[in-house]
Amino acid sequence: MTAYAFWNNKGGVGKSFLSFVAATEYARTYPDTDVYVVDLCPQANVSEILLLNSDISSNSDEELFDYDVINSNYDVINKLIEKKPRCTVAGYLEARLNSPFQPIKDVSPYVCRPWEFNAKLPKNLLLVCGDYLLEILSEAIRQTSQLAIPVDAWKQVLSWIKDLTMVLRQQSGDRDTLFILDCNPSFAIYTQLALAAAENLVVPFTPDDSSRRAMLNVVALLYGNGIGDSKIETYARISFAKRAKEEGLDIPKLHTFVNNRITLYRSKASRAFEAVIESIKETVDALHKKHRQVYATPKELPSKRFIEVPDYHSACVVMTVKGIPLDNLRAGPNKIRGKQVQLNPEPLERYREALTKFVSYL
Repeated sequence: MTAYAFWNNKGGVGKSFLSFVAATEYARTYPDTDVYVVDLCPQANVSEILLLNSDISSNSDEELFDYDVINSNYDVINKLIEKKPRCTVAGYLEARLNSPFQPIKDVSPYVCRPWEFNAKLPKNLLLVCGDYLLEILSEAIRQTSQLAIPVDAWKQVLSWIKDLTMVLRQQSGDRDTLFILDCNPSFAIYTQLALAAAENLVVPFTPDDSSRRAMLNVVALLYGNGIGDSKIETYARISFAKRAKEEGLDIPKLHTFVNNRITLYRSKASRAFEAVIESIKETVDALHKKHRQVYATPKELPSKRFIEVPDYHSACVVMTVKGIPLDNLRAGPNKIRGKQVQLNPEPLERYREALTKFVSYL
């Protein structure tokens, strides 16, 4: 079993989109592996993409608008929410709140198969759907983790999503498993649950200085101990990093950095972007020299595990609005909101190559 959390302490860097690409491409490439997506974001963005109603999204009528597809997504998610128990990650967490220190043996009520709604997806891809209720449950989860009895209440509660992955692994039997955990940019309790369930951390970022600072936040929040921004570490050590170390809670290793949405000029990053990218690489390499233990491949410079994904907004929109996996994406005209969007072969192939390389790292 391998579990990857997709997280950065900054929003809008493409975590959900890359989770979608990673899950669908890995499931297609390895049909004998069960690929589970666990959506730990209250906005449920990756769930919306996966649960697209293919009958509506594939309609070629010019009068089909984005909101028709979006409403279709919400209808599917609402049906999952209305089930008893809720067929979502919040449904699972509600059950854990009712019996905090007793693992759930049968988690099948909380898992759905996206291909039943979106026929374009592999059948070995499964989803624990996101749910807005996560935000409401977060305070109850936090309070439960602070109980005095049992003495390891915090560690047990922080392991709830890891418990879920272990049971799902058992349910897959002899089949290999891969877990993709899409995280909210916050460091809320539900984000911590996701991170505590992961072995590896994928950090998407965009080439700007705020991403560099956010990556320092990631390191300080997760590992503390003099790593990253000292002002942040003061609080990180008492709220998470120090306690995780003291109580033996496993924390994911930094695995891959995805430099997302790069503007290219003659097949290379523009000079402005290149300068920022080099600064970010220098930052993570400097951390590596002092703290190799937090990296998944400690003998390799982290800058060697940077994946550069060119900015191709049209392709991203077509994939997410129509629920089309990368392998199914074709050059040519596509209708979005009654307007024709052209995907040209050359930039599409560059985009496909970059994302395929990213998935090969998993």
